[in-house]
Amino acid sequence: MTDDSVVDIVDLFAGPGGWDVAAQHLGLAVTGIENDHCACETRRAAGLGTVEGDVRDYSPADFPTATDLIGSPPCQPYSIGGKGAGRRALDTVLHFASLLAARKDIRSGLATLDDERTGLVLEPLRWVLAALDAGHPYRTVMLEQVPTVLPVWDAMAQILRTEGYTVVTGRLRAEEYGVPQTRVRAILVARRGDGAALPAPTHRRYSRNTAQDAGDPELQPWVSMAQALGWGMTHRPALTVAVGTAAGGPDPSCVGGSGSRATLYGERDAGRWIADTRLVPADSLPAYRGGRKDMIRVSVSDAAALQTFPPDHPFQGPRTKQYEQVGNAMPRKLAEAVIRRAMAPELATRTGAQAA
Repeated sequence: MTDDSVVDIVDLFAGPGGWDVAAQHLGLAVTGIENDHCACETRRAAGLGTVEGDVRDYSPADFPTATDLIGSPPCQPYSIGGKGAGRRALDTVLHFASLLAARKDIRSGLATLDDERTGLVLEPLRWVLAALDAGHPYRTVMLEQVPTVLPVWDAMAQILRTEGYTVVTGRLRAEEYGVPQTRVRAILVARRGDGAALPAPTHRRYSRNTAQDAGDPELQPWVSMAQALGWGMTHRPALTVAVGTAAGGPDPSCVGGSGSRATLYGERDAGRWIADTRLVPADSLPAYRGGRKDMIRVSVSDAAALQTFPPDHPFQGPRTKQYEQVGNAMPRKLAEAVIRRAMAPELATRTGAQAA
């Protein structure tokens, strides 16, 4: 067992490092497991601890000093923008969670799912239970996914409570933590013993009917895209940042369907979106643009800024793979808020030890 002042976090499905950059900023050591080679190259270039491979091929025994666990399973099967394999299989996934809690081997059952990524949402539970059974339970567990996964987190919460954890789940809005997006994430935080909690908002919730400088005076204003990118984009936060598209990557105009695209075209038509090289000619766009003569797009660095990555985060691989990494990542500032609250006792101990 490691000393309480030493933190070694394992990050499952670590991507390019949204969680891990946040943890490093707080002085915590993280090792991430990631299967995508380009994302691993990004992590290595950023100096992040990286194991390139399939999470299913590893277990807590491979990381004997680890005291805490983070997990961001693939969202595509559950995302509203995806094909919905995970949403259709939700009851089956919940059944498999109960079997896993009874220490049953569910690998053959998971293999029958239409999309093999659907069952990956249960990998963090497998890790937590394996660590418990080995006598080295994780102190904290922090998980995130798209909102449709919240029923899975709630089922896991019930299981973990019977294993001695306090657990909270909920939906967090990214703009309430300084992220220039209105993205919503389903979060689970568990602590061994007492003290599990979600972070309190630090920024006001975005509302199109409320001015940025209005609202709760105890909270900071939400951050607009223009503020995040340093140019005249739009006076509101981004809708979200999504996974790569045929157009070359995630741009806000592609997110959330025609209603979201109409919103951003309205921003442009109202003069709140500067027309420059980010506007792409119509003949270079896919058919889904709906007859528009141009389309609002952002660069990789712009998309990364909307995810609150540091400006020098070294995304690697072809441009479409860089966009994909950005879109799949946990927004860094939201991750930091979750970690800071979930691991408050450990961070306090660490700060006190450093001061001494």
